[in-house]
Amino acid sequence: MNDILKSITEKKAKLDRYRPLPHELVKSLEDWFRVELTYTSNAIEGNTLSRQETALVVEKGITVEGKSLIEHQEAINHSVAYDFIRTLVTKSREELKEEAILNIHKIILTRIDDDNAGRYRAVPVRIAGSTVVMPSAVKVPDLMKVYAKWLVSPNDDHIVKIASDAHYKLVSIHPFVDGNGRTARLLLNLLLMQEGYPPALIRKEDRRKYITSIERGQLGGSLEDYYNVIIEAVERSLDIYLDMLEPKTEQKGNTGILLKIGELAKQSGEQVSTIRYWTIEGLLDVSDHSKGGYKLYDPSMIDHAKKIRSLQSEKRLTIEEIKAEIQKII
Repeated sequence: MNDILKSITEKKAKLDRYRPLPHELVKSLEDWFRVELTYTSNAIEGNTLSRQETALVVEKGITVEGKSLIEHQEAINHSVAYDFIRTLVTKSREELKEEAILNIHKIILTRIDDDNAGRYRAVPVRIAGSTVVMPSAVKVPDLMKVYAKWLVSPNDDHIVKIASDAHYKLVSIHPFVDGNGRTARLLLNLLLMQEGYPPALIRKEDRRKYITSIERGQLGGSLEDYYNVIIEAVERSLDIYLDMLEPKTEQKGNTGILLKIGELAKQSGEQVSTIRYWTIEGLLDVSDHSKGGYKLYDPSMIDHAKKIRSLQSEKRLTIEEIKAEIQKII
């Protein structure tokens, strides 16, 4: 674990050397993480809104046909909760109070379960499909006082381990009727962001590994897999930042110099978040990866991106329709 944390510390130091970061870059990344964290955190809990649908709900206030009102509210609430924890980033970990955790949870369940929003559970809970026995409801208030005291106590551990432990301890107390995971992940990211780290991105496809690793620890097993999931999530986010800040070219392809995502975005007139989204959706091809694992694009993707934008804005095609049009061009 120490070797992996050393690698993360080195990447964080590299990121710090670029500070202060350009305002436009910070705004672009904050907007992207706000949607991406909302999508992934809710998806882990079973929300069926896609990444694009989440963006429409959060950024445009658009209602998505065929999706429940609760799923819409979950997206809205998480994005608001993310904005809330960002207001706490300037505070130190030692200044965090139990009230902050309750406030995060209150936002998460607003207009979904107002009776329990921001309140500790008064009933026993079990996790479907798990044999883990959660603490009795009568013990929760005292357990949370102990937890809150631990959270602000001096701790020489690496901040990634402290944040990981904070998340694990909170979900293991399971103080709320619902919303424990989302609240714990937001707290995890608040602690990281207070120390200058980007928020950890636990992907939807990591759900099984993530949940299983927590349960293994709760049943008395090793937490090694759990720590690895969180560390990978932190490193993934650091790479996203560095991908946009590192020198723009590292290798050459058949058509010449390959571009990093930031340069492709700049030359195509798009936001980096848009290029990343189009890549995820399969609209843009990644030609190679740098030694550091960063995506590299052939310069031909510049015109490709402009074509995608044209199909979206002029013909108002959906992603699937654009894919079909792109295939015709290829």
